[in-house]
Amino acid sequence: MSGSNRSAISEAAQRYGAALFDLATESKKVAAVEQDAKALLAAWQTSADLRAALTSPLFPVEQKAAALGAIAKKMKANAITQNFLGLAAQNRRSADLGGMLAAFLGLAAQARGAVLAEVSTAEPLSEEQLKSLTEALGRAFKAPVDVETTLKPELLGGLVVKVGSRLFDDSVKSKLDALKIAMKGA
Repeated sequence: MSGSNRSAISEAAQRYGAALFDLATESKKVAAVEQDAKALLAAWQTSADLRAALTSPLFPVEQKAAALGAIAKKMKANAITQNFLGLAAQNRRSADLGGMLAAFLGLAAQARGAVLAEVSTAEPLSEEQLKSLTEALGRAFKAPVDVETTLKPELLGGLVVKVGSRLFDDSVKSKLDALKIAMKGA
């Protein structure tokens, strides 16, 4: 997956994510909208074509709205999610969709008392590895953990975990960089 990088979410995306969370909360549909948001964010992160279509100024708003509507219909998204996607497209904010969804998911996790962990790896994690990592992080933080994975081939191996303001870097790249610095100093 290509990351959403929560720390780089625009202010507008944060506002839209908060508005979606407020709507879902008022309608008592947070869990349903959260499932939709996870699926949409996964599509956003894995599909370069989707990102290109929604961020390109070459496609008119109507086509972007139609594309998002078709995706929402195909995945049988909640009406709140469908309306939100249409509104985001009509307001020319489809390029911020990844940030909006990430902001919403952050608020939903926070409301559930869960901790968000952004995990970057060079290779995709298997289901077993992801489950093991999620359990280990849950034990370490004594709270439920939502893990968001991002592929970063430049890490070469290992992983980088960011939870709140804490960063745990066990990547091959950081080890090689540390070795390079140590060798320059010797």
